[in-house]
Amino acid sequence: MFTPQERDRVREQLLRAAEADPAITAAAITGSHAVGAADRWSDIDLAFAVDGGLDAALERWTELVHRDFSALHHWDLRSGAAVYRVFLLPGRLEVDLAFVPAAEFGPHGPSWRTVFGEAGRTAPAVPPTPDHLTGLAWHHALHARVCIERQRWWQAHYWIGAVRDQVIALACLRLGHPADYAKGAHLLPDEVTAPLAATLVRSLAEPELRRALTAVSSALAAELQLTDPALAARLQPVLEPHGPDPRSDG
Repeated sequence: MFTPQERDRVREQLLRAAEADPAITAAAITGSHAVGAADRWSDIDLAFAVDGGLDAALERWTELVHRDFSALHHWDLRSGAAVYRVFLLPGRLEVDLAFVPAAEFGPHGPSWRTVFGEAGRTAPAVPPTPDHLTGLAWHHALHARVCIERQRWWQAHYWIGAVRDQVIALACLRLGHPADYAKGAHLLPDEVTAPLAATLVRSLAEPELRRALTAVSSALAAELQLTDPALAARLQPVLEPHGPDPRSDG
């Protein structure tokens, strides 16, 4: 496992390389390090403003990280015009490098600290809406039930967990915590999280899958009751384990 000292040394080397790259006009530290919330296990998050096309910069930096830091693998996550190239280094150190067109370089939230160059004003990130999360939740619940009927045990397990993820996101949104990737889950009170323990699937036996689906459907109904009782009432017949038979080819 990497040490904080090793991580900090890698981050400083990357920032020095960015300053030496004529195509990089600005750089910022993002994530937990930008707001003083990093801990022993935090990874490296940097954003680079790129003058010109991103492809050449991505190719050049990928070669640099593999050569100078012995990267084991990398993959891309795209968001608008930006490309987040995610590297895995020895010692389980993750390095997330965001390559952004210079005209669009700037913070989308509080986790940002400009190191050099200038950052423009950008629109803040739009959080998910309760309606969207609710739609995902009932969709996943229907598919979990269909998979059980089809005896697709692993797929049913997947969808049950996906419903739980949306319940957590809805609770985080309601209480003002980060909703993406369960980042606010540890801040939820016990009265929200304790019932979710029953939603964990303990085996792939059909009775256990049906039990877990009932538990997660009840947790979803309880969460919806707190924010939109009318919607909770409309969805209740669909969420009940012995409610109307869902018809789906998904």
